[in-house]
Amino acid sequence: MSAAPSEAGGAGEPPRHSLFDDLQALITGTMFVALGLVLFRQAGLMTGGTTGIALLLNQATGWRFGPLLFLINLPFYLLAWRRMGPRFVFKTVAAVTLLAWLSETLPTWLQVAWVAPPFAALGGGLLVGAGFIILFRHRASLGGLNVLVLWLQERYGWRAGHVQAVIDATIVLAALPWLDATRLALSVLAAVAMNFALAINHRPGRYVAF
Repeated sequence: MSAAPSEAGGAGEPPRHSLFDDLQALITGTMFVALGLVLFRQAGLMTGGTTGIALLLNQATGWRFGPLLFLINLPFYLLAWRRMGPRFVFKTVAAVTLLAWLSETLPTWLQVAWVAPPFAALGGGLLVGAGFIILFRHRASLGGLNVLVLWLQERYGWRAGHVQAVIDATIVLAALPWLDATRLALSVLAAVAMNFALAINHRPGRYVAF
């Protein structure tokens, strides 16, 4: 069966996502990431990207995570606008704003009394990775370093998961003053789980819709 005209480009072009496709992806992907962060925060773990930077500043200053995440991402939107286009920027701003809001409101809807730290690392890492994949495949991100990682993949063919892993490891190591050895090791495990999901499932050319 041939694709409907609204779902496909011209001859030889990949199919396009509809507005509904993008909307559900932004909500679903961001929710996955938010749930993963709930597990991280409950277990006292760190993650990478601008999300990790916001968590790091939250630990160091006590400032609220949601506003920090929103503000940290602002300078990166210029790069996104120039390199990825306005449509990418609009969807990314929507995803970051939604995540910042969820990070403040989700604890009132979902309260986790206890979680085994190894499960938080693996489960949370895979949830965050899956959320990133959903967003990436709809040409959106959670801003900041995701923008740089996506641009490097599209420009040079570098796998998003591999590049993100190096950046995330650096951010996690910067949290050493606030993490004991066990939580540091589990934070690294969480980053590995997240980037494993990215490296396996988000390879250049594997997914062609846009």
